[in-house]
Amino acid sequence: MAADSAASDGDTHGDRGRPQVPLKASAPVSAAGAATPEGYQSYWAQLGGPVHFVDFGGPQGAPLLLCVHGLGGSTLNWLPLAPLLTTSCRVLAVDLAGHGRTPKAGRRTDVAANQRLLDRFLTEVLDAVPVLVGNSMGGMISVLQAGHRPASVAGMVLVDPALPRPRGVRPDPEIARLFAGLFVPWVSTAVLARRRARRTTTELLEENLRRICADPSRVPVPARAAMERGLLERAGVPDADQAFVAAGRSVVWSLLRAAPLSQLVRTVPQPTLVLHGSADRLIPVAVARDVAARRPDWQVEILDGLGHVPMLEDAAGTATLLTRWLTGAGRSAADTARRTPGPSAPPAATPGWPAPAATPAPAVGA
Repeated sequence: MAADSAASDGDTHGDRGRPQVPLKASAPVSAAGAATPEGYQSYWAQLGGPVHFVDFGGPQGAPLLLCVHGLGGSTLNWLPLAPLLTTSCRVLAVDLAGHGRTPKAGRRTDVAANQRLLDRFLTEVLDAVPVLVGNSMGGMISVLQAGHRPASVAGMVLVDPALPRPRGVRPDPEIARLFAGLFVPWVSTAVLARRRARRTTTELLEENLRRICADPSRVPVPARAAMERGLLERAGVPDADQAFVAAGRSVVWSLLRAAPLSQLVRTVPQPTLVLHGSADRLIPVAVARDVAARRPDWQVEILDGLGHVPMLEDAAGTATLLTRWLTGAGRSAADTARRTPGPSAPPAATPGWPAPAATPAPAVGA
């Protein structure tokens, strides 16, 4: 994986610790150190607090993809998929506040706050308009960004996006109980703490994967190992559980107050590909079918036998569909993401600050 996930340092990274992706000259970006064992490079942006993002590599001048994880997820969720895209795309991924290595740092971690943080990243850091690749909550946030700031998004690839269910579709009972528990004051964080105390890191990871995958054995071993390391990091981070609970509550509220989100789905102008696992327990496949009926101009692909995270279960199949879309129905999005400067922002001096200590890199999520 490491050998395939990025080109040589001379091709993908500058000699001053700044990635050779389309960044604003004034972007407040700092390198986090040497490339990881998985072959990508970590960076930090200062946007009201540290924001971690990674550069998986890819040809300069290729369409820029920015991957946005789901609830409880991180940049690690894209490890199997990203190397398969870097032959024809430039691939970045970002950790939202309270997720992955981006600390809460006094910031809110709900959907609206993280959409605003994503907007700052697009406006103040990137000097190109990317295709957003959003999974679950990341798909919801991508739709919000595309609707509120259309000029900042070239197109979208929504992977099992957290969008409102059509009437009459009931949630999975176990998943419904889990999300309902987020709304019990003081109990939700205590339950998360007890769960960690009673299980090994490997058991926690396997429990998560059983919920979100149709067949957890399909998740590659290197990705499992990276996500297990992420869970170990998460265990010692203050406010990690509070950040997760706040984000989870906001996802549920956004789905219950469906009208604003549904309106955006009907009206956002960007070319869009929707990929949805037929065996998804968190976001029923009926959501994707409903989207297909509402947006016949969008390409909707139902992935037979896959769960909530197709990029982990079937990275090769996901990559094939995504790259075909970029050269077909999504060609205009790819062309925009290849050449168009991003929205302008006031100049910001690049401050000097130490890279924060490792903060939570949760394995997977909604």
